[in-house]
Amino acid sequence: MSILGVPFFMGEPMSGLAVPEPHELMQPDLPKDKPQERMAVLYRDVAAWVASVSQPVVWAGDCVSIIGVLAGLEHRGIRPTLIFFDAHGDFHTWDTTHSGFIGGMPLAMITGRGEQTILAGAGLSPLPDERVVLVDGRALDPGEDDAIAASDIAHLSTK
Repeated sequence: MSILGVPFFMGEPMSGLAVPEPHELMQPDLPKDKPQERMAVLYRDVAAWVASVSQPVVWAGDCVSIIGVLAGLEHRGIRPTLIFFDAHGDFHTWDTTHSGFIGGMPLAMITGRGEQTILAGAGLSPLPDERVVLVDGRALDPGEDDAIAASDIAHLSTK
């Protein structure tokens, strides 16, 4: 097993991420562009790392990092079923978000909805809804709830 620490939150370095030892630490030079551009570069590097090790474990600071992990698996020829455990749906797009927070969008992005800059940069093809399970997802925002209900994603909730 190899562990990669990715101490970033929305493409910005963060402190205080406790990563189990031994680990490698991702510290790329990121462009000063929009957050999507920075995250595209960051998660391209995560994808390359995941593709290069036999038992990757990624310890990261935000949910968007799953894009890099999935891209790395795809580069190895693996198209997994994603089981996404989160109290939030992370299924917003620019059309449904009230906050504009990219951290509320990764599951939508992964399934080919909304913002695709990060997916394209990481080299990930969208996963079909049928290959995604959202577990919990009880704190859904207006618009996000309708989008999940209209999708073919399996949504298992404690509500």
